[in-house]
Amino acid sequence: MAVGKEIRGKIKSVENTKKITKAMEMVAASKMRKAQDRMRSARPYSDKIRNITANLSRANPEYKSPYMRADGKSGIDGFVVVTTDKGLCGGLNTNVLRAVTNKMRELQDRGRKAEAVAIGNKGLGFLNRVGVKVVSQATQLGDMPQLEKLIGPLKVMLDAFVEGKVDAVYLCYTRFINTMKQEPVVEQLLPLQAGALAQTEAEKAAHSWDYIYEPDPASVIDELLKRYVEALIYQAVAENMASEQSARMVAMKAATDNAGTLINELKLIYNKTRQAAITKELSEIVSGAAAISG
Repeated sequence: MAVGKEIRGKIKSVENTKKITKAMEMVAASKMRKAQDRMRSARPYSDKIRNITANLSRANPEYKSPYMRADGKSGIDGFVVVTTDKGLCGGLNTNVLRAVTNKMRELQDRGRKAEAVAIGNKGLGFLNRVGVKVVSQATQLGDMPQLEKLIGPLKVMLDAFVEGKVDAVYLCYTRFINTMKQEPVVEQLLPLQAGALAQTEAEKAAHSWDYIYEPDPASVIDELLKRYVEALIYQAVAENMASEQSARMVAMKAATDNAGTLINELKLIYNKTRQAAITKELSEIVSGAAAISG
């Protein structure tokens, strides 16, 4: 019964794996709810700061912030790549990194170079493997994004854009749609486009006043646009974390179900093997008894 012993060992191993994946599924489900709450709570802030920024940019049209200027002289584009620190979340990172690769290849075909800010270990490892210059990084963010951990690495890319060392900055992350669906996104972050700051007629009517700037319009508008960009990136990280926990929960549920299927198949093989061994032993006993009596 050496074969039967080996199958029993495999069954035990798969059962232990099933316990682990089930526990990870339950942990991910708990974290997913908290991540979704954080993501939804950040959305009103992003909308409000967008409205304020749009009002200011419309109220003072004679000043154009460097965050909205497009020079296009350096031949370098920047990427802020948001991924997870850990794996076991299905194709989440693979999908967004494939979208990043396609965008970089498209820019390289036009003779442009790429630099990146890596948020998350998976993206950092990928960018290093493909040879993209990583100017700064933020890893080990935990389950709750902290803006102070993001500001330092992001400032490197924002300053490079303001100084003209980078022509455009793209934000790459996974947008949360629902528990079963997450969408990889590569969108232009800088220069800020007028369409991103567009307002409805109701929003324009609700904020139709002018402003008094202290100390001057340039300082106020530049600082507010910087905060707006930071809010966009924080929202992207929050969306990515909600997507991560959702994808991990779905992946671990699929792994648990597959483990259960494999256990049933191994038990069936074990029972067939055991039955064949018993039948063989009975046949030998019957044959021996017939030989003795014969």
